[in-house]
Amino acid sequence: MASILHLNVPFRQRTRAARQAALVDRVARERRPHEDVFWLKENAELLNVLETADSRPGEAALEAYAGLYGEIEKRIGFFPQYYRFFLSICLDLEDLGLPGNKGAALAEWVASQGLAGAELSDLQRAEARRLCLRRGVDPVVSDHELDDRLRAFARRSDTFALPNKKAAYELTHIVFYLSEYGRTDPGADPEMIDSLCYAGTLAFLELNIDLLSEVCIALRFAGKTPPPVWERWLSDQVMRFQVMPADRPGGMDDYHTWLMVNWFMDLSGRGGFAHEMPEGAVVFAAPEPNSGPLRELSDCMYNMTEARSPDWTQMRDRVGDRLSDEARTVLAAAEQAVDFGAFFKGFARAGGPGGLT
Repeated sequence: MASILHLNVPFRQRTRAARQAALVDRVARERRPHEDVFWLKENAELLNVLETADSRPGEAALEAYAGLYGEIEKRIGFFPQYYRFFLSICLDLEDLGLPGNKGAALAEWVASQGLAGAELSDLQRAEARRLCLRRGVDPVVSDHELDDRLRAFARRSDTFALPNKKAAYELTHIVFYLSEYGRTDPGADPEMIDSLCYAGTLAFLELNIDLLSEVCIALRFAGKTPPPVWERWLSDQVMRFQVMPADRPGGMDDYHTWLMVNWFMDLSGRGGFAHEMPEGAVVFAAPEPNSGPLRELSDCMYNMTEARSPDWTQMRDRVGDRLSDEARTVLAAAEQAVDFGAFFKGFARAGGPGGLT
């Protein structure tokens, strides 16, 4: 939560388009071999962000994908288990300006093969539907209750008042798909907005840049302005990232977090994607993480047992006395952001089995 010193660093890649082109080149050509499934994941995410942010890296930059696009029917036919990655990449390349019109035939093939029907998750079926509908094909046309099930999950706000990252990420993606990445009204009712606010509160208490960025993006897609406290903190984190030359391609880093927070910056009108890309393989390094108070707060509440109360006005001082100074600072900021009392009713977990009151 400390103040951040911002420096005006001159870039050799002086324009936004030049930086985007360099980013595409490094992710497409330098970070991983094309046979690595993480190459598919990282490039599908990047192209999706560029397309939904209405960016145009230019046809020359997209030539990095010409080889894949040229044989994409062969790839998706042999690796149908990754059909969502391949279809997403194909559609985004076409919509970003790469010449070609293969997406419509691929969407028809995905539907004819019933690939969406092989998904166990409603969220994955929703993604498959969203992708195919970009070319006018509905692969789950007979599933009339899919949206209802997604909204029922998203409206259960109590789910998101408890630490559960899997559920929180599924919530943000439900809003992504229902809103067509901000292009249509997702029909987010007050309960869904509460769910996003609760998930964001937990992400903020954990100082989780990645998840909080996704929550803020989802709120904007739902037509809501995220709490200024969250957005200011995310804006402070962006330039603390480092994009550095890598000793060798591959390996795990903070690429996804970097991508999400810069996507947030772009969608909120704060710029984003300002880092210069070194030559060759690159690694994305997040700021050294501070210790968020979520673990402290959870431990404190657990150890109170019968003394727990869902009333935050009763618990504030009792909880604060047991937290570190840094945790109290973050907690005070979290209180400013949302209706913390409503969030705390679920987070307190008072009145559970065993006679808790």
